[in-house]
Amino acid sequence: MNVNALLVQLLNGLAEASTLFLVAAGLSLIFGVTRIVNFAHGSLYMLGVYIAYSLTETFGATGLGYWGGILLTALAVGVLGAAIEMLLLRRVYQAPELFQLLATFALVLVISDAALALWGPEDLLGRRAPGLGGAVDILGRQFPTYSLVLIAIGPAVLLLLWLLLSRTRWGTLVRAATQDREMLGALGVNQAWLFTGVFALGAALAGLGGAVQLPREPASLGLDLRTIGDAFVVVVVGGMGSIPGAYLAALLIAEIKALCIALGTVNVAGLEISLSSLTLVAEFLVMAVVLAIRPWGLLGRPAVTARAAAAIESPLRPSSRALRGFALAILALLVLLPLAGDRFPYATILLTDILTAALFATSLHFIMGPAGMHSFGHAAYFGLGAYGAALLLKNLALPMEAALALSPLAAGLGALVFGWFCVRLSGVYLAMLTLAFSQIVWSVVYQWDGVTGGSNGITGLWPSAWLSAGYAYYYLTLVLAVAGVLLLRRVLFSPFGYAMRAGRDSPLRADAIGIDVRRVQWAAFVVAGLFAGLAGALYAFSKGSIAPDVMAVGKSVDGLVMVLLGGIQTLAGPVVGAAAFTWLQDNVMRATDYWRATLGGVILLLVLVFPQGIAGFARQWADRRQSRGRAAKPSNAGAIGRSS
Repeated sequence: MNVNALLVQLLNGLAEASTLFLVAAGLSLIFGVTRIVNFAHGSLYMLGVYIAYSLTETFGATGLGYWGGILLTALAVGVLGAAIEMLLLRRVYQAPELFQLLATFALVLVISDAALALWGPEDLLGRRAPGLGGAVDILGRQFPTYSLVLIAIGPAVLLLLWLLLSRTRWGTLVRAATQDREMLGALGVNQAWLFTGVFALGAALAGLGGAVQLPREPASLGLDLRTIGDAFVVVVVGGMGSIPGAYLAALLIAEIKALCIALGTVNVAGLEISLSSLTLVAEFLVMAVVLAIRPWGLLGRPAVTARAAAAIESPLRPSSRALRGFALAILALLVLLPLAGDRFPYATILLTDILTAALFATSLHFIMGPAGMHSFGHAAYFGLGAYGAALLLKNLALPMEAALALSPLAAGLGALVFGWFCVRLSGVYLAMLTLAFSQIVWSVVYQWDGVTGGSNGITGLWPSAWLSAGYAYYYLTLVLAVAGVLLLRRVLFSPFGYAMRAGRDSPLRADAIGIDVRRVQWAAFVVAGLFAGLAGALYAFSKGSIAPDVMAVGKSVDGLVMVLLGGIQTLAGPVVGAAAFTWLQDNVMRATDYWRATLGGVILLLVLVFPQGIAGFARQWADRRQSRGRAAKPSNAGAIGRSS
């Protein structure tokens, strides 16, 4: 390896670090003050690229016009961020953190289709900055002049942020808000406007990060989700709320990726290892290692308490007689529907998707609600089950029935390994570690062409002949999905389920009475992984093929949306949420090209009107009616007594 080439590649890493820092600094600032995990931050970055393209194409022929357009882009995205905070996020500050995440995810869908409508589906490559289109000679190699500017932008913004936060009264208030927001409010500080200012500044930094990246990367619709994953990693590795930590983490991750590219392929004991392929997952490997050693990040502060700080949720209750009757009626309808023949040819296909989604969402709810462990990477176990079934069928030539029966073990094994690390963390750090492991699994599947088929996936995964006839596979899915949901429900009302909830609500008291909280949570992780793997295997055989998308970030987010949409504090919530989300997604996609915005609008409406979820709202409504009925009976009895 040429040393000069290596040094130049490391300079490229410095340029990449600046862009990562701009996005991550805004996300870290927003989380530090508002405690909102802003999933739409990547969308603000994407808008920065698109708006900068429009402004620089119009005014960017001169240096003043170009850089003026870059600054105007940051200002425009900052104003949009302030509007989002005032119109939407102020209404959900009191809602649970996961519902805030759901609201910002809905914004991702809305902004994505807004960009599609305004700029179209094609990638848009912006012009070069005037006077910075050439290259300079560094160590005998040509290095882009613009990259030198990017290298300088990162430290300059870091210095300006430090001056703002440490030398101004507003910065003092921001730092105080990160430590104790309630005390700040008690001192008479207007928290609403402080939050708006912080959100606007964070959004402007994201817009600036996108704008300065325009000459190096085209504006495209996939930037939002790709960027938010990188930004989350940088923030978590650096330490939530730490601006210097974000810069240090951005440097570390960007340089490791640059080093992988520079070294290319290395020979270890006669085995050729391609380091360049690790760039897809390098940041997640770094995050997994850092969180395993230092759970609060490089420059973050350890939390005072772990799960003990969480609010105690209302206890789970067995279903009422009316609800059990309603569930049996739905089950009877699902059994009888295929008997209608060709009247509903597409219904069983959609219902099969809903059943697998319901099992997947219920397995995620199992560890999110009763166990209190928030996972951003549950799709890993769904995908492991799907690929386990596919490889058992194709590579080992097992019968389809055996492949289906054994496939959950692959997911359970993955959950056994990953869960050992994950249960040692809590909150956002736990969620991000689950995301890291999920992305590592996705990267292996995506690049292992010889076994998993790589990006093409595996095809020809059809059920056995007896299951392919008529509606046999639909009935198999119905039986296994219903049995899985009922079994998970039964576990929640067993001693193990009560131990899970005790560890969630008060780990110190649970430990004092002899409950090994970590072991219980680890076991819960494995149980959830097994049932997610079964859902993945059922999905693979229903579609006839499988691809790495089934374990991508988007699939994990879908699971989160299903659980939150139905209601995390109800047992019926994940089933209701999965049915509603799958049905909405299917019907909206066929009704309009802008289905993401429509779906996002529906989710926003549900979040604002039913913050407790659909099933949670229905339970509250039923409780109110029941309480009114109980309150009316004594008064009527008293009236009869007086009349007599």
